[in-house]
Amino acid sequence: MEKVRNFKNLDSNISTVVTIGTFDGVHLGHQKILNRLVNTAKNTQLESVVLTFFPHPRMVLQNDANIKLINTIEERRIILEQSGVDYLYVQEFTKDFSRLSAEDFVKTLLVDQLHAKKVIIGYDHHFGRNRSANINDLKAFGNTYGFDVEEISAEDVNEVAVSSTKIRKALDQGDIEKANTYLGYPFCLNGIVVSGKKLGKQLQYPTANLHIEEAYKLIPKQGVYIVKSVIENKTVYGMMNIGTNPTITDSSQQHIEIHFFDFNDNLYNKHLKIDMLHRLRDEKKFDSVDDLKYQLQLDEKQSLNFIKHLHD
Repeated sequence: MEKVRNFKNLDSNISTVVTIGTFDGVHLGHQKILNRLVNTAKNTQLESVVLTFFPHPRMVLQNDANIKLINTIEERRIILEQSGVDYLYVQEFTKDFSRLSAEDFVKTLLVDQLHAKKVIIGYDHHFGRNRSANINDLKAFGNTYGFDVEEISAEDVNEVAVSSTKIRKALDQGDIEKANTYLGYPFCLNGIVVSGKKLGKQLQYPTANLHIEEAYKLIPKQGVYIVKSVIENKTVYGMMNIGTNPTITDSSQQHIEIHFFDFNDNLYNKHLKIDMLHRLRDEKKFDSVDDLKYQLQLDEKQSLNFIKHLHD
């Protein structure tokens, strides 16, 4: 699959079926739309395209730098690829782009550049300047420019009672299992392992310190989580702390640290994808380092018990 940023990459001989949206989370509701897109493409000899926008429109139009997204754009690309989508087109969302009229949006993007022969879209989709155009307008443009519009009904959309907003809320509350149920896959964090203060090593629980480049990536509620990763083609489990290490430091800076079970290789500068499975507890300040060590032993025992039952 190609992350097509420049439409010159899309051969003019290719005709497509397109769906449009932010697709943050690529959750179960999104996956229903994507299945329809991919199946339609196969049945009509068209190429499937997801047209998405980045930065998130709220970041640009409302200057909402605080909005956090479930996926980075690269995570989204990988999940869409696994869904069988042929092309992801990431349209840079700017104030100028937001001012495009509905017809210019259709003609420039869907017709001239994406060669759309069919558009699959939700019944409540709005587009164009001030989101002034709706599905009926899109159908009228389809008649003018030679593409069909397939409407996803309210029943189909609402049948899966999932939304990106609900998932963000679950993650903010640390309810990882609810978020994962809505997503249909484990919520993940991607980052590079950087050097830390070696605090975990002093506690006999050495950790990999994960640095996440994308400031807009949603980080779940602080606390201790059971996680897994694939390192050198091997599935490795561990426990992860999101927090400030209040027992040992006075810093308010948040860190993400993972202690992997039965794994001692050097991970510095390696890229890790961390799947989050279950939340154990809040981070808390203990009276002593010994109390913290004892709690970590309890956390490990609980984690290993949880992991054992995953395979029962």
